Amino acid sequence: MLVSGVNIQPNRTGLPGIASLESIVGALLTFGPVAAVAGIAISAIAWAIGSHSGNPYVTGKGKSGVLVALGAAFLVLWAGGLRSRRFCRGIRSPQSAR
Repeated sequence: MLVSGVNIQPNRTGLPGIASLESIVGALLTFGPVAAVAGIAISAIAWAIGSHSGNPYVTGKGKSGVLVALGAAFLVLWAGGLRSRRFCRGIRSPQSAR
Protein backbone atom coordinates (compact mmCIF):
# COMPACT_ATOMS: atom_id res chain seq x y z
CA MET A 1 0.00 0.00 0.00
CA LEU A 2 1.47 3.33 -1.06
CA VAL A 3 0.59 6.53 0.70
CA SER A 4 0.62 9.56 -1.52
CA GLY A 5 -0.29 13.16 -0.97
CA VAL A 6 0.33 13.29 2.78
CA ASN A 7 -0.20 16.86 3.92
CA ILE A 8 0.56 17.58 7.57
CA GLN A 9 0.32 21.13 8.84
CA PRO A 10 1.54 22.25 12.28
CA ASN A 11 -1.09 23.10 14.88
CA ARG A 12 -0.16 26.57 16.11
CA THR A 13 -3.11 26.81 18.52
CA GLY A 14 -2.73 23.42 20.22
CA LEU A 15 -0.73 24.66 23.20
CA PRO A 16 -0.96 27.95 25.07
CA GLY A 17 2.12 30.12 24.86
CA ILE A 18 3.43 29.00 21.45
CA ALA A 19 3.75 32.60 20.26
CA SER A 20 5.75 33.49 23.38
CA LEU A 21 7.99 30.48 22.88
CA GLU A 22 8.66 31.47 19.26
CA SER A 23 9.54 34.98 20.39
CA ILE A 24 11.94 33.63 23.06
CA VAL A 25 13.66 31.33 20.55
CA GLY A 26 14.03 34.23 18.13
CA ALA A 27 15.62 36.37 20.85
CA LEU A 28 18.04 33.56 21.74
CA LEU A 29 19.03 33.20 18.08
CA THR A 30 19.77 36.94 18.08
CA PHE A 31 21.66 37.03 21.38
CA GLY A 32 23.53 33.74 20.89
CA PRO A 33 26.16 34.88 18.36
CA VAL A 34 26.87 38.02 20.39
CA ALA A 35 27.46 35.94 23.53
CA ALA A 36 29.62 33.45 21.60
CA VAL A 37 31.86 36.20 20.20
CA ALA A 38 32.17 37.70 23.69
CA GLY A 39 33.15 34.25 25.00
CA ILE A 40 35.77 33.90 22.28
CA ALA A 41 37.22 37.33 23.11
CA ILE A 42 37.30 36.74 26.88
CA SER A 43 38.82 33.27 26.50
CA ALA A 44 41.44 34.53 24.05
CA ILE A 45 42.41 37.25 26.52
CA ALA A 46 42.72 34.65 29.29
CA TRP A 47 44.78 32.44 26.97
CA ALA A 48 47.12 35.35 26.16
CA ILE A 49 47.51 36.40 29.78
CA GLY A 50 48.16 32.82 30.90
CA SER A 51 50.67 32.28 28.13
CA HIS A 52 52.46 35.53 28.82
CA SER A 53 52.66 34.96 32.58
CA GLY A 54 53.70 31.31 32.23
CA ASN A 55 50.58 29.98 33.99
CA PRO A 56 49.63 26.67 32.33
CA TYR A 57 46.31 26.42 34.18
CA VAL A 58 44.99 29.74 32.84
CA THR A 59 46.44 28.98 29.40
CA GLY A 60 44.61 25.66 29.27
CA LYS A 61 41.33 27.19 30.44
CA GLY A 62 41.65 29.93 27.84
CA LYS A 63 42.27 27.39 25.07
CA SER A 64 39.31 25.27 26.08
CA GLY A 65 37.15 28.38 26.43
CA VAL A 66 37.98 29.44 22.87
CA LEU A 67 37.08 25.98 21.56
CA VAL A 68 33.81 25.85 23.51
CA ALA A 69 32.82 29.35 22.39
CA LEU A 70 33.63 28.49 18.76
CA GLY A 71 31.48 25.38 19.06
CA ALA A 72 28.65 27.39 20.58
CA ALA A 73 28.89 29.99 17.81
CA PHE A 74 28.78 27.26 15.19
CA LEU A 75 25.72 25.62 16.76
CA VAL A 76 23.81 28.88 17.19
CA LEU A 77 24.51 30.01 13.64
CA TRP A 78 23.66 26.54 12.31
CA ALA A 79 20.33 26.61 14.17
CA GLY A 80 19.57 30.03 12.73
CA GLY A 81 20.37 28.73 9.26
CA LEU A 82 18.01 25.81 9.76
CA ARG A 83 15.26 28.16 10.83
CA SER A 84 15.81 30.58 7.96
CA ARG A 85 15.98 27.87 5.30
CA ARG A 86 12.92 26.09 6.71
CA PHE A 87 14.25 22.57 6.33
CA CYS A 88 11.02 21.35 7.91
CA ARG A 89 8.62 21.66 5.03
CA GLY A 90 5.15 22.84 5.88
CA ILE A 91 6.30 24.90 8.86
CA ARG A 92 6.08 28.60 8.21
CA SER A 93 7.66 31.35 10.22
CA PRO A 94 5.32 33.83 11.95
CA GLN A 95 6.38 36.59 9.53
CA SER A 96 5.38 34.59 6.44
CA ALA A 97 2.01 33.64 7.96
CA ARG A 98 0.85 37.26 7.96
